[in-house]
Amino acid sequence: MINHTMIVSFDQPLPDAELDQYLADIEQVMLDSGLVQSVVTRRHIPVPGEEAIPALIATAIVRVTVADTDTLAKAFTAPGLHEVIGRWQSRHPYKVAWANHTALA
Repeated sequence: MINHTMIVSFDQPLPDAELDQYLADIEQVMLDSGLVQSVVTRRHIPVPGEEAIPALIATAIVRVTVADTDTLAKAFTAPGLHEVIGRWQSRHPYKVAWANHTALA
């Protein structure tokens, strides 16, 4: 089992409803692919002073679990995924960092 954990960092703060919709859209397109075992999304929990750290600070975390690396590669080409990403990027630019790993606990 492989976890694909994404750290999503929007360039500007999003209203709560917009962030909720982004997370729902990503979750739905991944589930609709039929390739993933699970999708979990969470909001970042800010800590005072973190904005002074020169690092990519998350807006949200998305974790997609798949069977293996071949399935993960197929998930990157899931129908609708690039449309969802493009639509959100055009309205609210963001950066993504990710790590592929086995279960942490």
